[in-house]
Parts: sequence; structure tokens; C-alpha cells
Amino acid sequence: MNALFFGTLCLYFAAVVLQFAGMAFRRERIAVWAWRLFLAAFAAHTAFLVLRGVTAHRLPLSNQFEFSAALAWGVSLLLLVARTRFRADWLATAAIPAAFLVLSYAALQPREITELMPALRSSWFAFHIGSAVFSYSAFLLSGCAGLRYLTLAKKPEAEELQLRRIDYMGYRLIALGFLLLTVTILSGAIWAEQAWSSFWTWDPKEVWALITWILYAAYLHLRLRAGHSGRKMAWFAVVAVPVVLFTFAGVNTLMPGLHSYG
Repeated sequence: MNALFFGTLCLYFAAVVLQFAGMAFRRERIAVWAWRLFLAAFAAHTAFLVLRGVTAHRLPLSNQFEFSAALAWGVSLLLLVARTRFRADWLATAAIPAAFLVLSYAALQPREITELMPALRSSWFAFHIGSAVFSYSAFLLSGCAGLRYLTLAKKPEAEELQLRRIDYMGYRLIALGFLLLTVTILSGAIWAEQAWSSFWTWDPKEVWALITWILYAAYLHLRLRAGHSGRKMAWFAVVAVPVVLFTFAGVNTLMPGLHSYG
């Protein structure tokens, strides 16, 4: 299982190298091979998660290593959907490195398979944590879209139509992430009441999830009510990513609480 995990990591790294090489040398063939390596990495990544789940006799989402590995997989899956369904080829330049970096973070965590804590043995387990995985994945990809927008907008030859498509893709990703984060918080509140007899405990992870929710609610308000778009919203999407990363990893490291297991 370790060989499969680190093989996946190496495939992602090779895809990142080729992706940047194709972009630097403007060689379409190199970019094609980068995408093929990414697909191979995604397949190996999927196999690893399935194998770990079968070995553990549960969904592989119970600790920081498993959540991080699942988050990297979620980023890759959403990239695959965005490229296949919406032809967002441009997203790969930032999204493939994002998946690699998240999986690299996972490699630094303890990888032992442990039994589920009693509080985690609930029908809410997959629903709550799964929605968090895809919520964070969507937010990370929205930051990638914002970064792409800001980079492209500096070029005099940038097409207005392409910029609008990137801007709208970032908005759709944030809308998806916001919806899923809402599901995460609500399902977590119900689960907390069952496990700890309280809907809200002001645990650091709960507080930072709420802060993240408010932040992206402000984005949607500015977008839908105030009519902001383009460069301002791209900066918003990029600047919001560190908050997501702190909620994901920083809280567990610096502010241990009821969610310290993952």
C-alpha cells in the first residue's frame, strides 16, 4: 500500500513537471503527456483509497492522513470533471500542482490504520466528512481559477471572452463549495448533538469552518448583490484559500480540540 501511495505521488510530480515544461516551451505534445500522467496518477490514487478502505473495513476518512489523501483526490476529480465537461484545460496548470502539494502534506502525516473512535461510528460519518472533502476541493480549485485569471489578465492579448469564462468557472466552484460547506456544518451539528449532546461546542474546527462559511458568503453577496466580478473576485478567491488551508490543516496543528483526530 505504501508503494502505491508513493508511486501515486511520483506520478503527480511527473505530471506537474511536464505541465510546466509544456507551458514554458509552448509544446502541446508535452502538455498531452502531462495530462496522461495525471490520469495515471488519478487512477493509482483511486486504487490506493479503495485498497485502504477495504483494508480498514471503512471509508478512508477518519484521520488527517486519510482526509488529506481524499482531499487531493477530490481536487483531481473536480479537475477531471471541469476539463471533460466544461473544457477548462487551463485549470490543469494550477490544479495538478495543488493535488500534488496536498498529497505531499498527507505523506507527512502518520499513515497507520486505526480503529474508528466511538464518536465517529455514525451514519453521518461519510455524509459529513465527504461533503467537507469536496467543499474544500472546490474552494482550492476556485483559487486556482482566480490565479489563472490574474495571470492572464496581465497579458495585453488576453481575450475578454476567455477571462469571463474563467471568472464564471471560479464563481461556480465557490457556489458548489459553499453549498457543500453548508451541508458539512449542518450535518456536523446534528452529529455533534447525537455524539456530544450539543449542536455547537465552539470547537476550533467548528469556529473556523464557520469563519470560512462567512467568508465565502461575503463573496457570493458581493458577486450576486453588488455585481462585482473579474479581477476583484479573482483576488478574493485567491486570498480566501489560506483560510481554507488553515481550517483544513492549521487548526489541527495549532488549536487541538474535539476534531483533533482529523
